Order: sequence, then structure tokens, then C-alpha cells
Amino acid sequence: MSFEIKQAGLAGTVESSDIQVLIEPSSTQGIELSLESSVEKQFGRQIRKVILETVQNLGITSAKIEAVDKGALDCTVKARVIAAAHRASDTVGNINWEEIEAWNV
Repeated sequence: MSFEIKQAGLAGTVESSDIQVLIEPSSTQGIELSLESSVEKQFGRQIRKVILETVQNLGITSAKIEAVDKGALDCTVKARVIAAAHRASDTVGNINWEEIEAWNV
């Protein structure tokens, strides 16, 4: 699976126990991640890990990602990144959930 980020893709909310993820095209190679979290000190490293592993599993090699976390669980972080990536790559109708479930992120 490989995604080309073509436009901005947004998923999630800034409500309690959720995360809002914005994925945009980047003019440079690599992933630029910005995280704002109400639980940064306790879980910032884990949130970043889940975001970056999910992006890597999707085959995204170039993107700007902004995440605003309000205490989301790992499964929610993963789902929001996947949804934002599909919206950003214009492939919303082509999600292979069996393949994604096998990632074990």
C-alpha cells in the first residue's frame, strides 16, 4: 500500500478522548509531525509512535501532519490517521480494513 498526499485531509475532533489529525502535502521529502496534546508529558512519545507507524504502514513518505490530541486511545489515533490519509490521497472508498487490522499498531 502506498499513498500520495494530494490535498489536505482532516479526521477527528478536538473533543475529549479524541484526536484531530490533519495531513497535508509537503514540499520536502519525509514526515513533519506536529503534536499538541493535553497528555503530552505522559503519552506524547506513544502518540507520536502510533502516528508515525501508521503513516509508515500506509507507505506515506512525504507529508506534513498536525495532530491535536485530547486523550485519545491508540486505536482512535490509528483510525484518525488512516481516515485523514485516505481523504488526503483521495482514496476514501478503497480502505482495506483486513490489511490494516494485520498491522497490530
